[in-house]
Amino acid sequence: MNKRRGLRFLGGLAILALLLAGLDWLFPLPPVPPASPVVLAADGSVLHAYLSPDQKWRLPAQLRDITPTLRKALVAKEDRWFYWHPGINPVALLQAAARNALGRGRRTGASTITMQVARLLEPKERTVGGKLQEMLRALQLEAHYSKDEILQLYLNLVPYGSNVEGVKSAALLYYGQPPHYLSLAQTVTLTIVPNNPTGLTPGRHNAALLAARNKWLRRLGAQGVFPARDIENALLEPLLARRQSAPQLAPHLSRRLVQDFYRQRAALSPLAGGNGGVTSTLVRAKQAKAEDLTRHYVRRLAPLGITQAAVLVVNNRTRAVEAYVGSADFRDVLNQGQVDGIRAVRSPGSTLKPLLYAVALDRGLVTPKRVLPDVPTNFGGFRPENFDKRCNGEVTLERALAFSLNIPAVHVLQQVGVGEFAQQLRRAGFRTVARQAPQLGLSTILGGCGASLEELVGVYAALANGGRCQPLRFSAPSGAAAPAPETRLVSEASAFLVTDILSQLVRPDLPVGYENALRLPRIAWKTGTSYGRRDAWSIGYNRHYTIGVWVGNFGGQGAPALTGTDVATPLLFDLFNTLSYNDGGEWYAPPKELDFRLVCPVSGQVPGEHCPDQVMDYFLPGVSDVRRCEHQQEVFVSADGAVSYCRVCLPAAGYRRVLYPNFTPEVLAFKAAQGLPHAVRPPHNPACAVVRSDDADTQAPRILSPTPNAEYALERGNSQQLQLRCAAANDVRRVYWYANDRFVQAAAPTEAVFIRPAAGPLKISCADDHGRNTDVQVLVQRL
Repeated sequence: MNKRRGLRFLGGLAILALLLAGLDWLFPLPPVPPASPVVLAADGSVLHAYLSPDQKWRLPAQLRDITPTLRKALVAKEDRWFYWHPGINPVALLQAAARNALGRGRRTGASTITMQVARLLEPKERTVGGKLQEMLRALQLEAHYSKDEILQLYLNLVPYGSNVEGVKSAALLYYGQPPHYLSLAQTVTLTIVPNNPTGLTPGRHNAALLAARNKWLRRLGAQGVFPARDIENALLEPLLARRQSAPQLAPHLSRRLVQDFYRQRAALSPLAGGNGGVTSTLVRAKQAKAEDLTRHYVRRLAPLGITQAAVLVVNNRTRAVEAYVGSADFRDVLNQGQVDGIRAVRSPGSTLKPLLYAVALDRGLVTPKRVLPDVPTNFGGFRPENFDKRCNGEVTLERALAFSLNIPAVHVLQQVGVGEFAQQLRRAGFRTVARQAPQLGLSTILGGCGASLEELVGVYAALANGGRCQPLRFSAPSGAAAPAPETRLVSEASAFLVTDILSQLVRPDLPVGYENALRLPRIAWKTGTSYGRRDAWSIGYNRHYTIGVWVGNFGGQGAPALTGTDVATPLLFDLFNTLSYNDGGEWYAPPKELDFRLVCPVSGQVPGEHCPDQVMDYFLPGVSDVRRCEHQQEVFVSADGAVSYCRVCLPAAGYRRVLYPNFTPEVLAFKAAQGLPHAVRPPHNPACAVVRSDDADTQAPRILSPTPNAEYALERGNSQQLQLRCAAANDVRRVYWYANDRFVQAAAPTEAVFIRPAAGPLKISCADDHGRNTDVQVLVQRL
């Protein structure tokens, strides 16, 4: 009999459970209102908050925001049996019913915290039927959520006047602090406002709120909830609550992260996992300081016609972005402040040169002391110029990089290959370059491609990390996410050599007044200026940080003062002085892959037999070029120095050996045009019977003008002429010009000749006095 009763009892419980489950399924809990999108700093503090989709400030509070003080004050005030009842308090209900029926005392509804959550989720009229529904919903909430989660829901939904909901929103908007930073008096104040959010709105009714706060403080003290000493101190604390602006730091990155994160989720529940928002990698103090420095710096540039700047600060060890300033002022509509200068694609100017030289070092094409030509050169119609419009003849690689010379960089890019360099940029994450790759040419190294500050800072961060490239991190990784893999962009040795050059103290790109920055932490940095002075760049790094600065106008307008040296670098120095001032003098050490060798100072190559002077230079064993220097050639000349001889026509006596410089034709032409003294090889013995054709291809004159395969439009009836100009070997005395195989004129190798060609195809030929010849084809049009 007892067994049968037990089975009936269990069956009844099962039926009841099924009934309740069915009712729960038929009448699900109402959805939790969407929270305000929030972007957090790396330490969890709120950087930027947005209104929720229903235009409320409803910042999601997490369990860590519910301090013991807040928990005790709230439970003691609202529902002291909260942790014991199942969602409704039967004793309180009976007491309230008795008071209401007898008309004694204050009318109450005996609502528990859980019942208040039910009303906040599903507002209803205060009737007996509404109260019964609240009670049922309270039981349902208790079945679905833990006590802490119900408390969290309550604190996220309680009203605080106007469009402010939730204790975290109230703490930030009325006190400017998160809940766990509040004092006892401030915490108790926030537990009182929801009882009368209209009449006790902080900042509007502070006198009434102060009286209510003190009343509740005394009551909580009498109940022994808090120590008497703490209550006394809290009663003495003034009430300074006032409405403040929502946190608005890092607006560009916040918009970027919110768009990326919430694209997958329509809204964020206050009970969602994680931190109730997007956790960025930004460091709040550094972000605030970078924004202040940028805003005030750009204000000083306004008279120069410069209105915007962008700054990116990266931690080299973690690749985490610690400061992200997309513009000088996000609210500056007139100057397009909402444009994100970090991601905007601009001309990079000369900022890609360090990567190019690092690639060339890895290919064994150059070393720091390798001498490069810095003379006017025609690269198939492309004639680059240095920023100061001057040429230096021949310079070492380290000088070419330190002084950001354009012509040597184009020479190196021609050796490396545009395709190879573009591939390196693609590996570094340059998305625009990847799309432009088929159209890129030698101008790429001078800014003839598109790049963003984010991409450029990524390259310099790779140099700062020994050539290892890894995507920058803007948000905290999820628990299961694996870190992005590293890519070996350049070797550690070439990265060190480039860093060593960029960290030289004597630099032409030190800004005006740099003496005031003598306490600057040691950094390696590079500047860049785009064509038309539309973009000024300055990017630097040390062991700890890589910082990139762009200055200009989002509308693309140029300004005479807009250069990387004078405009962008001062802000870079300010940022390093502020963010990396106490980082110590730790610097890079030469990697074991590097070694030293003696080289000729004239060419930078391994010394040959005619290289009496030698200097020390870094090189990569097994990689760097080991060809012997040939900057001087031994020539047999007559006793009077009038003619030179080859081995065939060398007389038995009456000659001597003389060393002559072995300049390239372009360098020789430059020296002649500049009137620079240099030894000239005498003409070859005219009586020699040998036809010298072995070097006809390499020593033939190079036609510098006109450009091969170019089209020239000359005005009809005008006196416009076409210039003929060449570069010849140093043993050439005369050259002979031909147009369509008709003789034009004989001239000195450095002399310019002018002709008036007819319209149509034109063949220009140049022969030297050794019989070596070069042809080019052009097309002439008369307009």
